[in-house]
Amino acid sequence: MRARMDNKHAPDPALLAKAETLVEALPYMQRYAGKTFVVKYGGHAMGDPEAARDFAEDVVLMKAVGINVVVVHGGGPQIGAMLKKLGVESRFVNGLRVTDAETAHIAEMVLAGSINKEIVGWISGAGGRAVGISGKDGGLVLCEKVGGSRAPDPNSGIERHVDLGFVGDPVKVDRRILDTLSGDGIIPVVAPVGIGADGHTYNVNADTMAGAIAAELGASRFFLLTDVAGVLDKEGQLLTDLDPQAIRGLQEDGTISGGMIPKLETCVKAVEGGVDAAVILDGRVPHAMLLEIFTDRGAGTLVRR
Repeated sequence: MRARMDNKHAPDPALLAKAETLVEALPYMQRYAGKTFVVKYGGHAMGDPEAARDFAEDVVLMKAVGINVVVVHGGGPQIGAMLKKLGVESRFVNGLRVTDAETAHIAEMVLAGSINKEIVGWISGAGGRAVGISGKDGGLVLCEKVGGSRAPDPNSGIERHVDLGFVGDPVKVDRRILDTLSGDGIIPVVAPVGIGADGHTYNVNADTMAGAIAAELGASRFFLLTDVAGVLDKEGQLLTDLDPQAIRGLQEDGTISGGMIPKLETCVKAVEGGVDAAVILDGRVPHAMLLEIFTDRGAGTLVRR
């Protein structure tokens, strides 16, 4: 029988704290083993190399404890920077980039090329196995052209119909390539570019694509990593739990507005499509996903039915 340690030989409190953290996380690891998480990694959240390393470590750890992780990334700021560098003017209508053939080509180059492979590299550097694909690969995401939108003419100010060009909306997700990669221990990293029945390449809003993939996979969690803490009330306090009815009320009274509205609409569509819960998280917070799923406290705004 082992004798109890005296104070002189007691374990380091920091090591004990780590052990207690693992014990706290154990029931959550058991709950989510074998489940699927879809993570939308936002363009703004990618800006900090240290945060990127934390993100990669989180993804690799989740995969290591038996969670099937699928990453869908954005890249709006990076596309904008490349367009500016090449002297191509960007125009947005209701939050969507008007995408002509040249812009679509550049967007695909940035999204499915440099950004996608950079994320694969981060995950590999953290000890994981990742494969970068786009929605075009293996017929993963079939898109249809997004209908035009109305916006004021920049010269006359008169509201006119605007053709958004090669901007697509997912209409079908073929999950087989994702299942094959996940089943082989690989983390799929998906660029938000899809293919149309007409054979054209379409640029897709990353939130929308991630939500469609999460719904098709019946994900246990759908994370939107962005550059805000989550949904805040009028006093600036974080709202940790919402449902579709509460979201409608917050929109009607003006509590939520601007870019948060389409994010929440994506969350609602995902949970109504079969996702257990969606979470809006600040991707700049170290290990935000681990705090959300492996602790009692959580770290963002959770949306569920």
